[in-house]
Amino acid sequence: MSNGSPSQSGLEVNRRRGQRVILSLPITVRTEDGLKDASFEEETRTLVVNLNGALIVLAAKVAKGQKLRLMNRATQAEQVCRVVNLGPVMGDKAQIGVEFLQPSPDFWRISFPPEDWVFPEPSTISSDSL
Repeated sequence: MSNGSPSQSGLEVNRRRGQRVILSLPITVRTEDGLKDASFEEETRTLVVNLNGALIVLAAKVAKGQKLRLMNRATQAEQVCRVVNLGPVMGDKAQIGVEFLQPSPDFWRISFPPEDWVFPEPSTISSDSL
């Protein structure tokens, strides 16, 4: 057992700012700034959403730190975000982590689990409780 602080024991590294929800939502992504030659607009989907942004898939090439504008096609709401992670490529699309520049807790129009919510381990779920 470690007697150090959470950041020393490595727990802080894995801590997220909020709960993530696996959710495929239709979005439109377009460039917010940059050169006209590199501008794009692409219809795609989310893979995972949270209060602070999302993991999306894009065919367009983007750079870490680049600003993008997301539009939730279900609500037509828009939010400016920044690319924070360039993930693996699957087929012709890459997984891209984006973070909202301004807090937008209602952008996805879903209720997120509370911060202390954890999914129970399969061994703790009995067939009687199903």
